[in-house]
Amino acid sequence: MKVLKNFSISVAATAMLIFAASCGKTGQNGNKQQTAEAQTAMQVDDLLAGAEQLVGDTVNVEGVCTHICKHAGRKIFLMGSDDTQTIRVESGSLGSFKQECVNSIVAVTGILREERIDEAYLQQWEAKIKTQTAEEHGNSAAGCDTEKKARQETGNTPQARIDNFRKRIAQNEAETGKAYLSFYYLEATGYKILP
Repeated sequence: MKVLKNFSISVAATAMLIFAASCGKTGQNGNKQQTAEAQTAMQVDDLLAGAEQLVGDTVNVEGVCTHICKHAGRKIFLMGSDDTQTIRVESGSLGSFKQECVNSIVAVTGILREERIDEAYLQQWEAKIKTQTAEEHGNSAAGCDTEKKARQETGNTPQARIDNFRKRIAQNEAETGKAYLSFYYLEATGYKILP
């Protein structure tokens, strides 16, 4: 009887220790995960500053949503310290962004992508204009004002925009040896509007 009693106490004590250890472990991992998530949340300025090294990586970024595209709501723009520090976010498989995103701080998790504009890109754009198959964003052929601002574009017609890109590509090639311009955007895998 005494052996059975000691065995029961031993089993109960072992079960309690395992339960306590697993609870403590879960709490620690949860805290570490939350801390890691908080540490990896970047501001838009920081993301853009290090974008070249982060292409293809999953990143977390927070910024003020300044605009949601009216065509299906599948793009938003997050602003950093000012309107020259803006990144486009595409919803991908998430569907449309909620209208409540606008003028709110939005946290986005997504894969950082690079869009390169080079001479071949511009020639394809010109060919689409000639065949009238160019995709239009915004309220006119001049394009979405928010996207133009994010890419520091000038010009009120597609051809003026193309000409400006050519000038900027030539300047970039002279300065860096790269005959293209890089623009970065996020392919969202998740987002939330922060309080």
